Amino acid sequence: MQNKNFYKNFDFKSAEKLIRDALKEDSGKGDITSELLIPVNNDSIAHIIYKDTGVIAGLELFKLVFDVIDTKIKIEFYVKDGDYLKKGTIIGQISGKSRKLLLGERLSLNIIQRLSGIATSVYNFRERLNNNSIKMLDTRKTTPNFRAFEKLAVKIGGGDNHRFGLYDMILIKDNHISANGGVEMTLERLKKIKKKPELKIELEVKTLKELNAVIKNGINIIDIVMLDNFKIDDVKKAVKLIDKKFKIEISGGINFKTINLYSGIKGVDFISSGSLTHSVKSADISLDFIS
Repeated sequence: MQNKNFYKNFDFKSAEKLIRDALKEDSGKGDITSELLIPVNNDSIAHIIYKDTGVIAGLELFKLVFDVIDTKIKIEFYVKDGDYLKKGTIIGQISGKSRKLLLGERLSLNIIQRLSGIATSVYNFRERLNNNSIKMLDTRKTTPNFRAFEKLAVKIGGGDNHRFGLYDMILIKDNHISANGGVEMTLERLKKIKKKPELKIELEVKTLKELNAVIKNGINIIDIVMLDNFKIDDVKKAVKLIDKKFKIEISGGINFKTINLYSGIKGVDFISSGSLTHSVKSADISLDFIS
């Protein structure tokens, strides 16, 4: 995978706070097992081993865990975020005080296991889709307070992020439309609203009839139309009807088994799937002491 700066604009300050809270949750009043058995000045070296086949993600966050614990801990990575690894690959080596390595072991692994699972999922989705003109998007179906980490993993796996939260994009879904009395009434209200130019407006439609209403009344208002739970034939009809008037996103019921159905469709800009983050098996990664 192409080497990219995946961490550009990543909020490391907030990540550090989350890591400190997680370490406190795990250690409580102290690691009683290590304190009983491991001399305080004992040093150890460990290998980080990828026990699955897939994409590695979250290495900077793995390092951040140990930076929070002890800046004297040394880590050398032999791979990069986004690399596709074979089973048994040694990701890197870590050395430092034994007790401190044990303190950070579980949290650091939990993070990269979860993120690598997501990155691998996105990679596999894109491979199965086999259409580079369509961007693969995540959703807000993420683990509470862990969204920044999971959306980072989506990018590392080759996908793109949809809106981060409720505040950075106007996304009008079926409940908004119902509360406004239908698509036509919603569009009428939008005409009267002044929005910030940088905020895109996306509107969800469930039928071709609703789509026709958007085409008729939504030009210069709507930026993206989301085709929700459209059958393949209706997606093709929608693409022709839209005729590049809006960007097109497909969503609803899309998973690894169905994503390949959209491989040959031209004119679609985005496909979003919550399963990229909410239905993922974490990668198997271990930290094995060698001394």
